[in-house]
Amino acid sequence: MGRRVTINGKDGSFGAYVADGKSKTGPAIVVIQEIFGVNQVMRDITDSLAEEGYTAVCPDLFWRIQPGIEITDKTEAEWEKAFSYFKTFNVDTGVEDIASTIAWVRGEGHSKVGAVGYCLGGLLAFLTATRTDADAAVGYYGVGIDNYLGEAEKAKKPVLLHVAEEDGFVSKDSQARMESGLTAPNFQLYSYPGRDHAFAREGGQHYHKGDAGTANKRTLDFFAKHLK
Repeated sequence: MGRRVTINGKDGSFGAYVADGKSKTGPAIVVIQEIFGVNQVMRDITDSLAEEGYTAVCPDLFWRIQPGIEITDKTEAEWEKAFSYFKTFNVDTGVEDIASTIAWVRGEGHSKVGAVGYCLGGLLAFLTATRTDADAAVGYYGVGIDNYLGEAEKAKKPVLLHVAEEDGFVSKDSQARMESGLTAPNFQLYSYPGRDHAFAREGGQHYHKGDAGTANKRTLDFFAKHLK
């Protein structure tokens, strides 16, 4: 369904997976990867957003480490690789690549551009809201957001965050700091009791169909309100 494009960034060119929506000038969404690269899960999410009418673009944010990284969450060896990529990854340059992706999308004629990210991408979605001109941002179970709460005031557009209450990578203290530090009217947080990290990753160990469906509907309603 999708196609591959090359985006010229601040430090070089990188690839992206694009699923075209109904309109060449309609709203678009940048899909921000997990620690497994632009794999089938990310492409499926990108395709599903296109089915909702959005042009969706998933950039390869690990290109500086190795272009085209694509693994799953099914084996211990792959998890080890994913965490090694996570430790090597530079958050600041990753956000710069997202900004370049947003600029590319706007250059293609899309005036409204949102962003949605998962896991590592959940943190990057938050930083996309604070550091870029994205029109709206959604983060799923972002890891480390509480370390960047000092930037929250820079987010002028709407932000929606999905928080897994039993997230093995985000402590209850971190969650409490997020709740107390993200009180501006443009921030909206939903907590999911009993859910662990990546509860919306279909096929994943902690996938929960009911709450994933609830979170995804909230995301689509949020984008319909702020992008369309």
